[in-house]
Amino acid sequence: MLPLDPTADIGRRAWVPCPSCQDHQNCGTCLDGRTCPDHWRYLLSNKGSVLHLQCPNCTHLWAWQSGFGAAGRTNT
Repeated sequence: MLPLDPTADIGRRAWVPCPSCQDHQNCGTCLDGRTCPDHWRYLLSNKGSVLHLQCPNCTHLWAWQSGFGAAGRTNT
């Protein structure tokens, strides 16, 4: 298990499913799409619409494309 990133700050969180532990699967709050007090992830940084996250439960690190922001837009 990886240690928690030293830049992890509980004030910067994201509610994205962890691809490693999938701890949100049986949570009614998460399944309803609401902000869950238990299944959040540390938002370590972002570059445009790509979020760099760490799960506080299993400490898995990953990048997630949020789809928000100007990245990937095409002018038609």
